[in-house]
Order: sequence, then C-alpha cells, then structure tokens
Amino acid sequence: MRLTLGRLRSAPHLAVRRGLVVRNVARHVTISKQAKEKAQKNAAMHKPWNGEEVKRFLEGIQGHRSYAPMLLALIAERPAEVCGARWSPDVDLTAGTIAVGTNTRTIVYDRTAERGQRNKVVEKGAKTEAGKRTLPLPKPVLRALKAFRAAQAAEKLAAGEAYEDSGYVLVDDLGRPWKTDKLRREAHKLMATTGVRKVRLYDARHACLSWMANNGVPDTVVSAWAGHSDLGFMKRTYVHPDPQSLRAGSEKLAELLG
Repeated sequence: MRLTLGRLRSAPHLAVRRGLVVRNVARHVTISKQAKEKAQKNAAMHKPWNGEEVKRFLEGIQGHRSYAPMLLALIAERPAEVCGARWSPDVDLTAGTIAVGTNTRTIVYDRTAERGQRNKVVEKGAKTEAGKRTLPLPKPVLRALKAFRAAQAAEKLAAGEAYEDSGYVLVDDLGRPWKTDKLRREAHKLMATTGVRKVRLYDARHACLSWMANNGVPDTVVSAWAGHSDLGFMKRTYVHPDPQSLRAGSEKLAELLG
C-alpha cells in the first residue's frame, strides 16, 4: 500500500512540475489506522525463521533431491530467481559463483486465455540493475549444486530421449523446469516432513538476510546481496532482530554500564 501511494503521489508531482496540473491532489493522502493495524497483523503472521529453524530444516532434508534448490532460496534468492537460474551462463561451479537476476521465471494470470490455460510462465530479467548481481556461493551451497548437477547427468542418461535438456538448474528428473508454484509446494512439503514451522519462501529469504545483518555483515553488503539499491528499504523490510541479536545488544550495553 505504501508503494502504491508513493507512485500515486509521484505521478501528479511530476505533472505539477510540467505545468499540466496546478496541485498534487495526492500529496496529503495518508494510510488509514485500520489499514496499518491490518498490515501489522499480517506481518506478525509472516515471522521469518530464526537460525535454529534454518539449521533444523537443512539437517532434515540433507540427501533429498531438492536440497540444493532449497539452499538457493535460503541464500536470499527469490522463488522466480531460483526457477529462472540456468547452468549456463548463470552458474560457474569452477569459480563458485551464481549470477542472480539475469533471468527470472514467474507465473502471470492471463484473463484473455481459455480456462485452464490462464496461468502463463513469463521470463525476464530483474526489475532493476541492483537486482542483477553475481554472488559467491557459500561452500555448502557449492557442494550441493555440484552434487545436484551430477545427479541430473545420471537422470539424463537413464531417461534417454525422454529427457528435456532445458538448461535450467531447477528441473525434475526428466529435465523439465519447475514453476514457482511447484517450488513453493515442495518447500512446504519438506517443512511438514522435517517438522519445521511453515513459512513462505520469502520468509526463508528474510531469515538469511536478518542473520547476515545481525551477525556483523555490513548493511551495504547485505543490501547488495539481496539485490536492493535502497538500503533503507532493505533494512525496514528484510532485517528482523532475533533473540540472539538482542542478547548481543544486551551484552554490549553491559560493557557500557559496567
């Protein structure tokens, strides 16, 4: 809602500067108290994982075919970025890097299409230049991706001509690329299997960014890792203090207070 209101304010502001209108009618529009309270309740429902939950989830899915894709989601890649990643040119297993945002794969709803065919896959680049970034892969993620690549090679050999060599990182055992809805269903299924609290994949992303910010990684690095040019937006939206970080704050205050 804040984003929409910002756009509605900026458009007539530009019109005033160009002499098209005499005043910005959206300048003093505010968000209602009821809407803010509703947003706060929704935010409480989407509490990101803490560090222990992340570790428990990963320990529970080690050896699972979706282990590597789940790691990509946890290192702060959006679902559309995970689904859009390609072995070439995005992943460099030798250098240990992954290019993020060069290609995203998401679902859009087309009302003009026939029923049953209205959900369409759209591929495009990141919305902003900051969204395109090359990340150095953490060692556990690099190991998992190498194992996933080897597993796909074995699946391709076993499937023969039935294999669809699509080139995407996230594919099924016949090489067919996943869509974001399938990735989310798989993630929730694994959460249920491991007994970890069910969250959105976006909240898994929040968990990673919060952990980085709360453990000494500079804000500028966290923002660049997340693919945001607006440092303030990143801190307001993605960084959540957890009990461990608050305890660290208490210890620092103890040093000051004697």
